[in-house]
Amino acid sequence: VTERFSKIGSGAKLELLNISATVSNVISYLRPRISDKVDVTVDVEEEILVMHNPALIEWVVENISKNAVDAMEGVGHLNVHIHRTNDWVYIDIKDTGKGIPAKQLKTIFEPGFSTKTRGWGLGLSLVKRIVKEYHKGTVAVLESQINVGTTFRISLPLNIL
Repeated sequence: VTERFSKIGSGAKLELLNISATVSNVISYLRPRISDKVDVTVDVEEEILVMHNPALIEWVVENISKNAVDAMEGVGHLNVHIHRTNDWVYIDIKDTGKGIPAKQLKTIFEPGFSTKTRGWGLGLSLVKRIVKEYHKGTVAVLESQINVGTTFRISLPLNIL
């Protein structure tokens, strides 16, 4: 945790590494720490080399995944799908939770936004900063339906050096 947060305030070193391994690593870490009633799958098309900081990307995936488990109230399905195009790698994190109301979609990445009574509203704003500023990518809600679920998409460019 200390390593991750120390990198947020400083220039994070990016390395050409397999993003599939990075994501699989954090999901393996999370698996025993979340409800047994959440079915977790990771779909990876291939080894995908992309410039990234593993500690920070792990934190991004962990934060979105934990929010997803919370949205499912500990019961449901979490699917992480990693795929690429010629220029981008996509990490789609899909849950079967309660969904995000349309009126909240524009504010979920702003500091202070939280649906949790004890939440500080920093998680998704840091997710956005890590992806956008350090990795030159984007993070967005790909789709969300009330009582069906939500899919977050992390997009990372393949050609930054």
